[in-house]
Amino acid sequence: MSTADSPQRFRLAYVPGVTPAKWVRIWRDRREDVPLDLVALDVAATAPAIADGTVDMAITRLPDALAHTDPGPHHCISLYEETTVVVVPKDHVLTAGDELTLDDLIDEQFLWPLDEPLVVSDRPGESVDHRPETTADAIELVAAGTGLLLVPQSLARLHHRKDLVYRPVVDAATSTVGLLWPDPTAALADDFIGIVRGRRASSSRGEAEPAPKRSAKEKAAAKRAAREAAGKVPGKSKRRPAPGRRRSR
Repeated sequence: MSTADSPQRFRLAYVPGVTPAKWVRIWRDRREDVPLDLVALDVAATAPAIADGTVDMAITRLPDALAHTDPGPHHCISLYEETTVVVVPKDHVLTAGDELTLDDLIDEQFLWPLDEPLVVSDRPGESVDHRPETTADAIELVAAGTGLLLVPQSLARLHHRKDLVYRPVVDAATSTVGLLWPDPTAALADDFIGIVRGRRASSSRGEAEPAPKRSAKEKAAAKRAAREAAGKVPGKSKRRPAPGRRRSR
């Protein structure tokens, strides 16, 4: 079968910790004619996959995905921010606090896996000489007492173990989850962007969602605000004379 005769498909990459299930379900409901293939990749592999056309779009961490390889002409948008946490053994002294700062970590040793789920320019503490291949390998080493690990919170949840806990680091750089896709934007990529942004199936591209209908409480508040703006404050209106009684001159 030639490429021209091949059925159209949409190839979506995603990185560990990201859960695209909701958007994929909507796509499959709306675009039954175009199968969606999910491709699991590490953060560092998403930009090369966009560059060589292996995938049509990636849900990845920005700008971490662009730290190693330029995907060529591309677009990207941010979706949400992830809190950065430190993963420590359950009996570690740092577990005494509900939240930590980078100053709390200056005396600790840290593991920096080669798959780099979080790019940290100003690394706290001291770095362990050995760099594990993956975040999963680093988690094993944290449990063995080799060092601590900074990761986006979703990865700490993904690799949860009973002998480890994590704490938010309030002043650490956050991780941004976003979409990355090549330029020019293909029609299928635009369709997926519409799903992520909540566009209805019947909406044309770029059309904004209609404003939701206001509740009775909201309508009453709007009327009250309009009266006050016009100088008609409730309770301050003039009283009309009772029937049959004339006003005194």
